[in-house]
Amino acid sequence: MRRTAIYEYHREFGRLTEFSGFEMPLWYSGIISECLAVRSAVGLFDVSHMGRILIRGRDAEAFLNRVTTNDVQALKPSKSHYSLLCNPNGGIKDDVILYKLDSDRFMMIVNAANREKDLSWLLENSKGFDVSISDISEGVALFAVQGPRAREALQRIAQGPDLRGIPRFCFVRAEIGGLGCLISATGYTGEDGLEVFVPSSERGPSALEIWREILNAGSEFGIKPCGLGSRDVLRLEAGLCLYGNDIDEGTNPLEAGLAFAVKMGKGDFIGRAALEAISRDGPRRARVGIVLEDEGIPRRGFEILRGGERIGEVTSGTYSPILKRGIAMGYVGAGSAAIGDPIEVSIRGRRARGSISGFPLVKCYWGSEAARRDEEARRAGFAYRGVAFP
Repeated sequence: MRRTAIYEYHREFGRLTEFSGFEMPLWYSGIISECLAVRSAVGLFDVSHMGRILIRGRDAEAFLNRVTTNDVQALKPSKSHYSLLCNPNGGIKDDVILYKLDSDRFMMIVNAANREKDLSWLLENSKGFDVSISDISEGVALFAVQGPRAREALQRIAQGPDLRGIPRFCFVRAEIGGLGCLISATGYTGEDGLEVFVPSSERGPSALEIWREILNAGSEFGIKPCGLGSRDVLRLEAGLCLYGNDIDEGTNPLEAGLAFAVKMGKGDFIGRAALEAISRDGPRRARVGIVLEDEGIPRRGFEILRGGERIGEVTSGTYSPILKRGIAMGYVGAGSAAIGDPIEVSIRGRRARGSISGFPLVKCYWGSEAARRDEEARRAGFAYRGVAFP
């Protein structure tokens, strides 16, 4: 199995598991305690198993506008956005974050299970474009510092810009221990936080040294190292999709509730014609949230019922430490249920009562608080500029 740059820390302190070909920590102190740390203070995740692909060249913007669904032309340097890679049928090959480093250089973050598939897809579709595409995953570690005290903790060791002023999906260059790192206001927990890209360097601190520095910087706030278990619970509470569970090549963005990342007006892109047809006819199903009233934990594949009839299926489910009950997301037939409607989930022959919920399933930062901070950053004049990285 593959290992990240801080595997030795994971082996010493974490409960290890296999994930997408990597040996990763499932948890350290426990899934619930790690979830609560992120919601109340700060947690630290190693997400270096995610893929990092560098796209550069004169046609980089045009190429990315062709292979992704969001509008790359609207991106400014030092800004990123959520986007999708689709196949010609409109099915989701992957959901990605695209970073614009400067006018002709971009970095794409892809899911761990799709690293080789996505790289091959990009190379296959780059014919005719003046672009260079390379996988830089092994040379750049990636840590997520998440929670309401995340920025304060990281600011203690980051030299350079005021991290408190970075709007969501924007990024800056800062030094940690003399090493130039990219720090981005992104994450996948629904909380405020930052992600830190750490390039390998013979002249600077190692990724493991920076990991330990972040833990020391956040010790006053009760920072906890966090594993894959808590990351999955947190993203589900926030209503965020997991590739392979909630979205895949048999799922289109419109039924998945990801239409915000599809810009039909930008011009042609792979999957556009199919998505136009789906939009015209209407998707056949819809992704929904579920909160149980009865005891029980819904799991992938469990039936969703209404009035005793099957209307859909759970794609992700878990126990929410915040709500103290089972939660899930899944797909139901279009028009078969609306937010607030009562439903049941079939849990091993028993029907557990619940209701349809909107996203996020729990109150978290990605709401009015995030919008307020973004507006403050704009008023303060946050400037977009190219970032010399990696």
